[in-house]
Amino acid sequence: MSFAPGHLAEHPLPPGIVGALGLNGYQLLVDVAGVGAGRLGTHAFLLVAPEPDPSLPDAGTQISLHQPRLKDEREASAFTQLAAQLGYLRLSGYRLALERAGLRSKVSLVNPATGAIVATIPDKQPGRLFGGGANAASLLATVRGLPPAGPPPDLQSPELLRQVLLALALRDESLGGAEAAELADRALELARQSGGMDPPAALEAAKQDRGA
Repeated sequence: MSFAPGHLAEHPLPPGIVGALGLNGYQLLVDVAGVGAGRLGTHAFLLVAPEPDPSLPDAGTQISLHQPRLKDEREASAFTQLAAQLGYLRLSGYRLALERAGLRSKVSLVNPATGAIVATIPDKQPGRLFGGGANAASLLATVRGLPPAGPPPDLQSPELLRQVLLALALRDESLGGAEAAELADRALELARQSGGMDPPAALEAAKQDRGA
């Protein structure tokens, strides 16, 4: 399954949740396959659109891993990279199962082949006492070690291909969000011109083209 580009911009967090958590005016930093990272001052969090279920009412976009007090910008960038990686895995076939926990939600990353939960994202980042438990950086390391469930669907679709390219570009810690988006756009051009270049090769070619 997949989400159209810009899904979270068109389906933001519900106003009641935003107001209750004091997140009015938050900035959406990335949106890949209905998974995004939000930022407002020292607050950072994931936004996740639930996978549609025709038998249930639309649950709306939900918030997870809410961190009210970021330590530094590196910690903030881990949220962006984590959102992009979760979106990439979703495009490859993993499912994101959401469970409400008050105003926020826990997210389980489910392997579709076995039904096993391979990673769990808490509704909010635990306190820093005794190491702080799961945080964006540690969760990112965990999910980056997972193989794709399968190839991303229909890479002949420019919209889907760009989401894959953006997710891969955001793995590069030297790139900001705007630079990664520009690189993904250039890689998309090169992939379409070549008629058969896979996403990692297109990104590498775009990097070389950018540095030329």
